[in-house]
Amino acid sequence: MSTSRQLHLLSLLQTRRDWPGTVLAERLGVSSRTVRRDVERLREMGYSIRADLGPAGGYRLDAGSELPPLLFDDDQVVALAVALRTAAVNGVGIDEAALRALTTVRQVMPSRLRHRLDAVDVTAIAGGASRAPVSPDVLVALSSAVRAREVLRLEYAAVPGAPGAPSARRRVEPHHVVATLGRWYLVAWDLDREDWRTFRVDRVTPLTPTGPRFAPRSVPGGDVRAFVAGQFRGSGGADGWPCVGTVVLHRPAAEVVPFAGEGLVEVLGPDRCRVELGSWSWIGLAASLNRFDADVQVVGPPELVAAFAQLAARNAAAAGLAER
Repeated sequence: MSTSRQLHLLSLLQTRRDWPGTVLAERLGVSSRTVRRDVERLREMGYSIRADLGPAGGYRLDAGSELPPLLFDDDQVVALAVALRTAAVNGVGIDEAALRALTTVRQVMPSRLRHRLDAVDVTAIAGGASRAPVSPDVLVALSSAVRAREVLRLEYAAVPGAPGAPSARRRVEPHHVVATLGRWYLVAWDLDREDWRTFRVDRVTPLTPTGPRFAPRSVPGGDVRAFVAGQFRGSGGADGWPCVGTVVLHRPAAEVVPFAGEGLVEVLGPDRCRVELGSWSWIGLAASLNRFDADVQVVGPPELVAAFAQLAARNAAAAGLAER
């Protein structure tokens, strides 16, 4: 029995109460006979695994079959939880394996550390190098308030990490802690402003005690990932750009596609293509389309035509000032 298959079998047995033998065999990529043999070897190593015989038989790892507690400190537990819970955005396709690993490690932790591990409840949206490190204690405090559905009082600093920087006190209903593009955010309902807000966690100082419990709300659109993406695009919570326009570019589609990002490119001929693109403003969209260094024919909407005119006036003024 290979070590990797042994660990895989143990992790599967610890993630649910009962496992049909045929399902275990399928997950491990082996025969049912091999599963029976592997289970016998685990029993010889001291693991108490119960087997139910018959066509619908299966296996169960008894509750007492735990390894000695793992030696982690508090910060290591938070690091482990964050790494495994955000594994889905690293592009490797290991989110299911990460969940199994988290479940396995949790079973062999002392009770105190297990509670700390459970407190880290985060949503991963997009990966990226960390640009704003946050305190593990703050992350745990925010996640705990989210899980408990308790009103949170916090200080929100205007400048993160700056001693004496001005801050504002807020009362919020915390709903999600999310990680995206190297930053951590708290998505919450602001009780004083009666609206949804997204707070950078590196600027947050949680205050104690927490407030009363609240009934959970749904973020606009019902999807926290789409809501946060829309907030960053300035679209008021919808997962899309607030300004979307269509143009014909006098440049081959093959030269446009690599730089069109999320835009849609349609071939119109050997040296022409139709492009639909979005941006946070009409001026921003016009400027973005100019980067293709090609003649532009605006299909619509009229707001994009006006933006090109305004941008042209600004550019002409800038060129005139440069000549003086």
